[in-house]
Amino acid sequence: MLSEIEAIKKFPYNFFFDNLFTTVNLVVYLRENGYTASGTMRENRVPKECPLLAKKDFAKTGKKGDHISIIERTNGIIFTRWLDNSVVTVASNYYGISPMNQVKRYSRKDKKHIQVSRPFVIGEYNSGMGGTDLMDGGVNCYRIGIRSKKWWWCIFTWLIDVSIVNAWIIQRKSGKAISQLDFRREIVNVYLTRYGNAPKRAGRPSTSKNSITLNRISDDLRYDRQDHLLVEIPEKKKRRCAGEGCCSIIRTMCKKCNVGLCLPCNYIFHTK
Repeated sequence: MLSEIEAIKKFPYNFFFDNLFTTVNLVVYLRENGYTASGTMRENRVPKECPLLAKKDFAKTGKKGDHISIIERTNGIIFTRWLDNSVVTVASNYYGISPMNQVKRYSRKDKKHIQVSRPFVIGEYNSGMGGTDLMDGGVNCYRIGIRSKKWWWCIFTWLIDVSIVNAWIIQRKSGKAISQLDFRREIVNVYLTRYGNAPKRAGRPSTSKNSITLNRISDDLRYDRQDHLLVEIPEKKKRRCAGEGCCSIIRTMCKKCNVGLCLPCNYIFHTK
């Protein structure tokens, strides 16, 4: 692969790796061939001649934004350890800690967002890392944590997590800004509405984001403009109309949303 890149070496290439691939030998090899390389590194791969404070000790004694850095003189590699939400170790044959910059982070102690310092090499790695790291970071935020004795269960739940995170990333790139937690909640609401069993007793309804009225229908299902057919309520029972400000008691309902609706309110209810 490197030989193919060397054929068009007139372009500057900067390599970034996650901790699965980053080793001292790889970073040194790329530097000797004229390429810059940076990547997160596992603690057991840091050379012993680089006395960085252990990750556990650094997490206990340091505060968010603290960093330690050391240069391995033999090969000219800079190792930087930075305390963010967790301890991050980055090795680079080109970038250093200067100039320092500021990033916004949430402080649980102060219960607000604060500015913390960040080494330059960390910022460059974050800007250059690929989609795999973004996906892994998203999966780790809300990983399915149900335990099972089946060996294949962790693979099955990982596939679900990856599918959800990739769909969330695509949705954000399409222009709809939504947090991953809200995205997962919308998925759950849609599936429960479409495939869940109806409650035996009427419970307290939840609130739709884009609606003033209380209803049990998610916005994605309510406003998808597909198959919202007005049908007769089974066994000719009566329901109160779910339309805004409508107090009618009717015998018709939306087949898809499973809420009572009269004919005048049907179109208004399914339109933003």
